[in-house]
Amino acid sequence: MKDVFDGVTGRLAHIKQRIGLSDSEVKALLEPERISRATLKIGSDNLPAWRVAFNTNLGPAKGGIRFHPEVSEGEVKSLAFWMALKNSLVGLPYGGGKGGVKFNPKGKSKDYIDKVSRAYVDAFYKHLGENIDIPAPDVYTNPEIMGVMLDQFEKKIGQHQPAMITGKPLELGGLALRSDSTAKGGFIVIKELLHHIEGISAQPSVAIQGFGNAGLNIAKMLFADGFKIVAVSDSSGGIYDKSGIDINKAIDLKKSGTSAIDFVGAKITNEELLELPVDILVLAALENQITAGNADKIKAKNIIELANGPVDFAADEILWKKKILVVPDILANSGGVIVSYFEWAQNKTGNILEPDFLEKKLFDMMEAAWHRVYELFKDRNDLDLRTAAYSIAIDRILRATSARGRMK
Repeated sequence: MKDVFDGVTGRLAHIKQRIGLSDSEVKALLEPERISRATLKIGSDNLPAWRVAFNTNLGPAKGGIRFHPEVSEGEVKSLAFWMALKNSLVGLPYGGGKGGVKFNPKGKSKDYIDKVSRAYVDAFYKHLGENIDIPAPDVYTNPEIMGVMLDQFEKKIGQHQPAMITGKPLELGGLALRSDSTAKGGFIVIKELLHHIEGISAQPSVAIQGFGNAGLNIAKMLFADGFKIVAVSDSSGGIYDKSGIDINKAIDLKKSGTSAIDFVGAKITNEELLELPVDILVLAALENQITAGNADKIKAKNIIELANGPVDFAADEILWKKKILVVPDILANSGGVIVSYFEWAQNKTGNILEPDFLEKKLFDMMEAAWHRVYELFKDRNDLDLRTAAYSIAIDRILRATSARGRMK
């Protein structure tokens, strides 16, 4: 079976010549600094678990923990690599980190989830910490889980250290801005996209794959701003209405515990949603949703990667030839880690900042990152947006590596 990380190595090999990387630089970028593995024993269940740290020359590792039945070591390595690039691109003092536990949390009791959370910290706490590796929520994890993990970590080390994890409940030092920060960053990027790209209608049509935290929140923001949301989907399937969906009603239904597929409108599959002829396709689910197998069928004018790695390496080339613009994940979904940085810095210093100041700072950092990437994209007509973003991120990492005297 093909390793998910093969896509990372393939993509970097492909862009190596375009951005002028040496063999030694590629090797330095692709080698994780630390891969930690464990088996969590929860009752009679044995759950594989991982924590990966990638290139910490800019600072401690930073990245989420996901609970999902399809988690693998290759996936966690890929996510940690992308986090290293994302943190570098937006100017944060972090390397890349990611973690995961392979199990299906749906239908599990709160007690079971708590035991998994505490067992995860027990397994990896020596590799975590505010100056070592800082976790955060990811797929099927949330602030409550982060709070439990913080509690277990502090029990293990015998002292308070709130900055060791972000995305926490407000009572434990979390930030209200964190709850919708990934979506807010994506929304900022979409608005910038509209300012710079021609051929988008006055009321852009949008399809959103993934109706979890990020997808739901960006749907709400776009709908309030006058965008026409024609389709949304979750893991059960989706709904489509060419005239537009009342997103607020769909959100109310989702929050009541019902799937988005039960809302009024034509029922469609996730695969059908991806192929709709919309101005903007927002990918807010999981990785590898658009591949060589379906890229030719994509009709969206623009794609926003709110999830990590939803367009694979082979699909990128096909979409580029079709002149479909893909705003890469390391730019589009970086709002979450930017606000995690605010939380981390506030927890470390004890300096409490006003929410309005932090929201403005998020906007400024997202806007600046967009302009860095877009200006390089305009100057180099042989680069797509992803390669432009990779070029900027990699350059900063390599300069830091060189400054430490670590480049061979």
